[in-house]
Amino acid sequence: MAKRNRCARLGESWLLLPILVACSTARAQAETTYDVYVTNEKSGDVTVISGSEFKVVDTFAVGKRPRGIHASPDGKTVYVALSGSPIQGPPRLDEKGVPIFDDKKDAKDADKAADGIGVVDVATRKLTGKIAVGSDPEEFSISKDGKQVYVSNEDVKTASVVDIATSKVEHIILVTDEPEGVTTTPDGKQFYVTCEAGGDIFVVDTATYKTVAQFKVEGRPRSVDFVPGKGIGFIPSESAGQVNVIDTVNPRVLKTIALPAGSRPMRVRVAPDGAKFYLSNGRAGTVTVFDAKSYELLDTIKVGTRPWGIAISPDGKFLFAANGPSDDVSVVDLLTNKEVARVKAGTSPWGIAIVPRQTH
Repeated sequence: MAKRNRCARLGESWLLLPILVACSTARAQAETTYDVYVTNEKSGDVTVISGSEFKVVDTFAVGKRPRGIHASPDGKTVYVALSGSPIQGPPRLDEKGVPIFDDKKDAKDADKAADGIGVVDVATRKLTGKIAVGSDPEEFSISKDGKQVYVSNEDVKTASVVDIATSKVEHIILVTDEPEGVTTTPDGKQFYVTCEAGGDIFVVDTATYKTVAQFKVEGRPRSVDFVPGKGIGFIPSESAGQVNVIDTVNPRVLKTIALPAGSRPMRVRVAPDGAKFYLSNGRAGTVTVFDAKSYELLDTIKVGTRPWGIAISPDGKFLFAANGPSDDVSVVDLLTNKEVARVKAGTSPWGIAIVPRQTH
């Protein structure tokens, strides 16, 4: 009897899934005015997914190894980090879990002419140009006024400040090995650079372009995000399976939280209302949900294979996760914390940006 009841409940849950998907889609269609842009690292293109129908509406080529992707403040332009450096697998770890990088990694095979930030016109969904921003850009952030881009140059241990209008590198900031994550603080006065190899975090002033603070976290910090107006941020440490709560007023680690076993946290995103934050957990195939005030783990959401980039809709109702090895994007209803759709993308989706919908 118990077994039959369990089976009945399982059957009921599968019967409810189409209803859940239909309700979520209807809710999105009624309120959504955005599209989801996804960079596909191996196929060299961008997939555009309708935020209302969860269907692919366009795919266009941008160049080699598109990874980081962000929209301009006015939503009229999308910028994409492009790189001619060969794709490599995850680094080996030493006995303490610290990644071991090769400084000479395939440098002879790198196509430096491919490096840059691609410029995409949202109205036409066409690549209209490329900004030279230094070697091997992986991630970047845009200044609050939309005039500059702050870039991590992964293979040369620097971060660059680039004027978008003139396409000129105005400042070069020395950091340490394998800079990756770059995020501008909510007030626009600083940007953070996370360095994978040694766990160094650099805080750069956007008026002087000087490093005003530096601190460490455990290995492979891949990204950073902030709670607006609270002086609090979050940095995941992939190799250690942790997330660090940081003080952004006096930059330092306030608290380190161990994640569920098998988690390899990569991208962190704070909800638009600042109440929760979300982590993509790579090889665990999950997204974890935390309270942004108490730091309590609220839920673990099963998504696709090795989710990397994640983004949250402006209304805070949906989360989108780029699943690299399975070449698709998970759509998560944040009211129920359930995956409600899986959308096929290009080859090895990496980054995700939410872009206001334009008339085509």
